[in-house]
Amino acid sequence: MLVPDIKEPEGDAVVDRLFIALAFAAFVTVPASFAQAGPVEGGHEWHVWTGGGHGLSGSQSGDGVWNVGLRYGLILTAPHGPGFLRGRLEYAIEAVPVFLVVQKTNTAYGAGINPFAFKWALDTRKSVVPYFEIGGGTLFTNTKVPEGTSHVNFTSGGALGLHFLRSKHNISAEVRYMHISNAGLTTPNPGINTIQVRLGFGLFSQKE
Repeated sequence: MLVPDIKEPEGDAVVDRLFIALAFAAFVTVPASFAQAGPVEGGHEWHVWTGGGHGLSGSQSGDGVWNVGLRYGLILTAPHGPGFLRGRLEYAIEAVPVFLVVQKTNTAYGAGINPFAFKWALDTRKSVVPYFEIGGGTLFTNTKVPEGTSHVNFTSGGALGLHFLRSKHNISAEVRYMHISNAGLTTPNPGINTIQVRLGFGLFSQKE
C-alpha cells in the first residue's frame, strides 16, 4: 500500500532543524563528568540571548521575528518539590533592545521590556539543567504590529530549555512560544502566535 508523502511546512522544518543543531552543538561542548556550581538560592543569573522564529497560524503565519535580549535573574528558593520536578524558582527581568518583526509589506523595528519571568530549574545535580519558564512584557515598534493595528503590544508565553554548565559560564538552548497582541488597545487585534528557538550565553554567580 502506498503511503502519501506528507511534507512538513518549510518554516517548521527550518525551526526543527535549527533547534536540533543547537542542542547537539551545546551537548558536545559539555564534558560528560563535568561539575560546575549552577543556580543556588540567593545567587544571580546574568545572560545575553538571541532568538528567532515565525508565526504559527492565521493571517500572521507568514510573519518572522528576531530579537536580542539581556537578562538578570535572582534565584529565590532552595530545591524543593516532588520527585523529578524538584527544583529552584527564579525571578528575572529582561531588556530587549532589538526586536524585529518581518511582515508581508514591511519590517517593524522595535524594543521591549519584560518585567517578569518565572523559571523553574530542575535540581539535576549534573552539568545539564532542564528548565521551564513563563513570562511577559511590552513591545514598542516604529510601525504597527500586526499591520494596521498598534505601535504598542504586549508579549506573553513560555519556554522549555536546557542550561549546559561549564567552568565559568553556561550555554542555554530553548524552544519558546510567544504571543504578541495589543490587548484590545485597537481594533482589530489579530495578534501573532510565534514559535522561536533561542540560544543564550551567561553565568550563575554564587551568593556570598
